[in-house]
Amino acid sequence: MDIREVARHAKVSVATVSRALNRKPNVDSRLVKRVRKAVEELGYYPNAQARALTSGKSRIMGLIVSEITNPFFPEVIQAFENIAVEHSYEILLISTVHDPKRMELAVRRMIERRVDGVAVLTFGMEDSLIDDLRFRRVPLVFVDVAAGVAGMSNIRIDYRHGIRQAVQHLAALRHVRIAFVTGPLHFKSAGARKLAFEESMREIDLEVAPELLVVGDHTMEGGMRALTTLAQLSPRPTAIVCSNDLMAIGVMRQAYEHQISIPLELSVVGFDDIWLSQFTIPPLTTVQMSQAELAKLAFGALIADVERDSALAGCHEYDLATNLVLRKTTALGFTGA
Repeated sequence: MDIREVARHAKVSVATVSRALNRKPNVDSRLVKRVRKAVEELGYYPNAQARALTSGKSRIMGLIVSEITNPFFPEVIQAFENIAVEHSYEILLISTVHDPKRMELAVRRMIERRVDGVAVLTFGMEDSLIDDLRFRRVPLVFVDVAAGVAGMSNIRIDYRHGIRQAVQHLAALRHVRIAFVTGPLHFKSAGARKLAFEESMREIDLEVAPELLVVGDHTMEGGMRALTTLAQLSPRPTAIVCSNDLMAIGVMRQAYEHQISIPLELSVVGFDDIWLSQFTIPPLTTVQMSQAELAKLAFGALIADVERDSALAGCHEYDLATNLVLRKTTALGFTGA
């Protein structure tokens, strides 16, 4: 079945059916009703590829994330898809799992499907991916890339504000020996969080001891390993700030094995405020980086560029705030360790 069958059934021209299906304003409302009735009776579905060739728009937005198994990303994906549906868009989702080959495949699939725009929410993407997509003049939005690149929007995350709040909160609870568990330092976002911690500590004249900076991998297992390392120090830290919530949960799990009471003997602060963080025992104090707001900013940046009808219309900056969410994993500093 094609558009001609719909036209015959509705007793209108093929052009009228096309204009009605594409919601053009210059179609008589009575004819629109006839077309829609014919579509419903015939069970007709428009050929999306054909419409894309005609309009130049696929009404598909690409979304590239690092890994779906990290609880941070499903919340981003769901929010992004909800907004896309509201705007009559589909999404093409690809998870790279930090694999360069899968990144290349992601780019190829996006280009083949003629997506209208791509949100790259991976928090550490190779420059080659930026170049490949920019060459195709596809509207792009990244997280924390260099500003001022034509055809690319950038979401800047204010890591410093939330982490400063966390450090000052712990200092107010009389913690002095505060550790930080980083993410993989080849990720720009992990390096930015580490730098924010170090600067926040120095602002209040607290020492950043090298042995209290532990490199993790943004997994729960990485958090468990970090706690084992830090628990061997003498004196051991009385508080730990983690680069993400998964590692903070791992720290809490391993603290249980070491019979270290949280928060009486060890205060823990995470980063991200994933949905699970409010259900840990005790509930996790963490720095919130809103997944819903990130998705909203990303889709909004893409749709703005699509409506400008030029991927090179200009470069745009969007800011995402971070804030400390107080729960139950922090308390007055314990000095008996």
